[in-house]
Amino acid sequence: MIEIDGLNRRILDELQSDGRMTNQQLSERVGLSPSPCLRRLRQLEEEGVISGYVALVDPDAVGLGVTAFVRVRLDRQDDRHLARFEGAIAAIPEVMECYLMTGEADYQLRVLVRSLAEFEDFLRYRLTPIAGVAQVTTSFALRPVVYKTALPLD
Repeated sequence: MIEIDGLNRRILDELQSDGRMTNQQLSERVGLSPSPCLRRLRQLEEEGVISGYVALVDPDAVGLGVTAFVRVRLDRQDDRHLARFEGAIAAIPEVMECYLMTGEADYQLRVLVRSLAEFEDFLRYRLTPIAGVAQVTTSFALRPVVYKTALPLD
């Protein structure tokens, strides 16, 4: 397990704000020479602290203007039924996040679609046909208030 010391935190903070910077830029920002900075970066990647690099795409810019938060309750919560639901839901591209929950719902999903009609199709033809789905409750987001991708490392 890698130690997340002050330098590693600075490396992670910088990369969370700009994952495309060069090693030279990163080393200058965190106050290390390029070679030790690259060694630390590679170690963070190898240890799984950095799990990948992505481009953040604005959903509205690509026509995905409807965000739905969907709570799903299953008729049974044993391991076999949970695994079956999780496998099915992972294959649906509109599902951006899925969490196993405590409380009234078994799962909470964040779903992105183009329209309410597309959401209806998602419900009718993708979600509710999954074996074991007993109840679905949906709330629609009006607008994002806080959206962060950077983890609070301090």
